[in-house]
Amino acid sequence: MLRSKAMLAVGMAALLGGAALTAPSALAEGDGEVWAVKQPQSSSAALTATVALDGSGALTLAVRRGDTTVLQPAPLGLVTDQADLTTGLRPKGGRSDREVTEKYTATTGKRLKRESRMTETRLSFTGAEGDRMDLMVRVSDQGVAYRYVLPDVKKGTVRREASAFQLPGNARAWLTKYHPAHEQHHSESTASRAPSGSFGYPALFQTGESYVLLSESGVNGGYAAGRLTHKSRSGRYSVAFAEGKVVIGGALTTPWRAAVIGDLQTVVQSTFIDDIAPASRIKDTSWIRPGKVAWSWLAGARPVQRSLEAQKKFVDYSAAHGWPYTLVDDGWADEKWMPELVEYASSRGVRILAWMPWTDLDTAAERGTVLARMNEWGIAGLKIDFIGSESQERFKWYDEVLRATADHKLLVNFHGSTVPNGMQRTWPHVMTLEAVLGAEYRRNGPTARDVATYPFTRNVVGSADYTPMALQRKSHPHSTAAELALSVVLESGMQNFAGSLETYSEHPGMERFLAQVPTVWDETRLLSGRPGNGATFARKSGDRWFLGAYLTGAAHTERTRLDFLGGGRWLVETVRDGKDGLVRETQRVDSADTLMVRVPAKGGFVAVACPDKPDLKTCDRPVRGGKG
Repeated sequence: MLRSKAMLAVGMAALLGGAALTAPSALAEGDGEVWAVKQPQSSSAALTATVALDGSGALTLAVRRGDTTVLQPAPLGLVTDQADLTTGLRPKGGRSDREVTEKYTATTGKRLKRESRMTETRLSFTGAEGDRMDLMVRVSDQGVAYRYVLPDVKKGTVRREASAFQLPGNARAWLTKYHPAHEQHHSESTASRAPSGSFGYPALFQTGESYVLLSESGVNGGYAAGRLTHKSRSGRYSVAFAEGKVVIGGALTTPWRAAVIGDLQTVVQSTFIDDIAPASRIKDTSWIRPGKVAWSWLAGARPVQRSLEAQKKFVDYSAAHGWPYTLVDDGWADEKWMPELVEYASSRGVRILAWMPWTDLDTAAERGTVLARMNEWGIAGLKIDFIGSESQERFKWYDEVLRATADHKLLVNFHGSTVPNGMQRTWPHVMTLEAVLGAEYRRNGPTARDVATYPFTRNVVGSADYTPMALQRKSHPHSTAAELALSVVLESGMQNFAGSLETYSEHPGMERFLAQVPTVWDETRLLSGRPGNGATFARKSGDRWFLGAYLTGAAHTERTRLDFLGGGRWLVETVRDGKDGLVRETQRVDSADTLMVRVPAKGGFVAVACPDKPDLKTCDRPVRGGKG
């Protein structure tokens, strides 16, 4: 006797709340089937993705963490100009499973050495007209992702996806309105109370003790970037193309629709978006060197960019403080002195980065001419700006410019750009991307709550070029020590520090710390925090730990447990806000101790910890001009 849809619903409810199946249930034709995909590692909080095909041939996906449903069943499928693959689907053949282990070394990010284990399941379906669609699902201990494969298609268009994520209506939500440059304020609401409209990636939700960060991975010129659409009073967030439709030129594999899932620490420390992205296309990465950058735009804008003497002073500062780069922004192309500046910087162990609009590189001929000139002059890398669109055509441009800059061994910083979507794994010469409401905005700029949300949203998926340290602008919404803490709290393979030379000299405590803090990390740990309220990070480089705390509340004594330190005694140097400026304090501790720091309202602190040795007085290491 055929099982009814009601019985299938009961079975789904049991599956979401109890033991997971490891093979499709043998249901009679017309009633649907259920498949479960579990992470390789077993734990009480293990992730299980459940794919269900109902009696009408419609697919859904749900996710639970342990015994708790974190994503309720939501639709899957896509519609092309030739087939509707959202309904009338039938299983084609069996299911294939494999374990995927990814081991790779990154050039930027939360940690350089990466390893992940994922279960990958592939399910094949045919539509009402016989068109084939495969669904690929991956599950690790950090998240769940899925994508579609159309192996037999020759050409055509993808009109839309049915893909969606269904959150409990009362889940807390941290969202940004969609804009192709992703420079928007964060708003805090609930999944259902958020207004109708489009929202950008990444989007963060909290349901119970679990957090869900929605994003995508593996976007390239074969597709377009996505955005999330939502109708108020619903917990559903549907995937839509950022612009237009997608043109198919042959067999199609879509980007991954991804949900990073876990407790807050797991989500923030996750590398899941990179783990599911295509592997590096650059075999020799020895020329790729992240580092600190002296950036002068917020210290005088265009006139300073047009002044050779002003840029030489920033080069001198980089050399004196061990910063390997100086970035010259919009305006330099009006002058003729760039080769002279590059030669001057080289003599001091500093390399020059140059700004240009994306339109300077929008044809093959321009890329050939311009990039060859950059090599001839000795430019180390490019800041490419005003990219804007996230259409398929613009991603074809990303493909070409990434390939070309890699061929010419030029580092890249994208501004006015898409969010990271695994790009930094596939193209490891991408040092950072903007896609954040950064410090350059004097009017309607980021609030302290915005900045305190970035570590939990935007920065989870990749490097963020916030451009901190512009204390001369007086518009930053926090204390001096909190500004300094952004060098640790916000990860960016290239930190474009935006202070004026006068501002740096007025804050010697900031200068000293910035001379020491690296921009890449062996390990990252979120020690405490909550979106909008603040975050305290510990990041390790070699045998030193660097701490940064950015806090938005009232003045108080911040207590930070030091149990992440290894055995033995440690020397800890703390820099905090004082009545007359930054104050540096030194103490000896071990991993059982708690670091207590007095912070003002909207304040913070930084610290560096190094293994204690006899007669050790500081954790500072020698600063070598331009090489640090």
